[in-house]
Amino acid sequence: MSGATTARVMVAAALSAGLSFMGPSFAQQTVPDTLEAHIRAATVAAGLDLGGILTVCLPRNGPDPRPANDVAEPMKVFDNLYYVGLQSVSAWAVTTSQGIIVIDTLNNAQEAQTSIEGGLRRLRLNPVDVKYIIITHAHADHYGGATYLADKFHAQLVMSDLDWSYLEGPQQRPEAPNRGPIPKRGLSVKDGDKLTLGDTTIELYVTPPHTPGTLSLIIPVKDGGMQHFAGEWGGTAFNFAPTLENFKTYAASAERFAKIAADKKVDVPLSNHPIFDDALSKMQALKARRSGQPHPFVTGAASEARYLTVAAECAKARAAALNEKN
Repeated sequence: MSGATTARVMVAAALSAGLSFMGPSFAQQTVPDTLEAHIRAATVAAGLDLGGILTVCLPRNGPDPRPANDVAEPMKVFDNLYYVGLQSVSAWAVTTSQGIIVIDTLNNAQEAQTSIEGGLRRLRLNPVDVKYIIITHAHADHYGGATYLADKFHAQLVMSDLDWSYLEGPQQRPEAPNRGPIPKRGLSVKDGDKLTLGDTTIELYVTPPHTPGTLSLIIPVKDGGMQHFAGEWGGTAFNFAPTLENFKTYAASAERFAKIAADKKVDVPLSNHPIFDDALSKMQALKARRSGQPHPFVTGAASEARYLTVAAECAKARAAALNEKN
């Protein structure tokens, strides 16, 4: 049974038990500190529409396999936000009055050339206009194409100071031959910094421990002139050392970013892996959208709160499991 299917079964079981999500205030409700209670809280928060993020609650036996055909069609998602990623990992392009900001760079130069550079051209955007490249965190599937793009288009690389230092440290290089090189240090940012290009400002928040300096982003987006705010949770899976401290840190980061997202009126949950935010299905729905119909990505402030509640409760479940084991 796939992770997504198992997540749907978990949701169905919770709903059949009479549980329901009661809105953003759910995040402030007290949950007993047990594995079962946190799993139930995550499942309830996921509802029927957030099964992707709920998969982080499931045991993992290594990385998720990449699709045999790991290609995704580039697409204009908002007036100023474009998808130029793969089926397995996301890359986004934000257009501004003075150029383009790319968010994440896929696994290697070939993917960056084909999906990001080529995707921009297919969308009638000029890659020469890329001025900044934000790397959400120091894993090769997000920085692998950075050197290629930065060198070719003279764009400024942006990553947290913590993750630049992490990449410069003694961490093990990925063994997979399809991963690009570690990029040279570019612009270093800290928690709460802002990146402004022309008429657009992206807010950057450090949310460990997916990596020490994982960045989560607040991105202003527009749909037919209507202003919305996207919140990209920068590091989702539990692929860090499975310690009690790390799971507690993850939960605290998710809860803190949830408060920031609520304050910024975020109504568009985003991820840098489509499995978690269901981006590919939403893009298919967007193609069929008719005038006056809701935007599939604009799921509301309550949805953003629920999304981050799932992340936090799954981490608390793992912490509780460690406590119960000890």
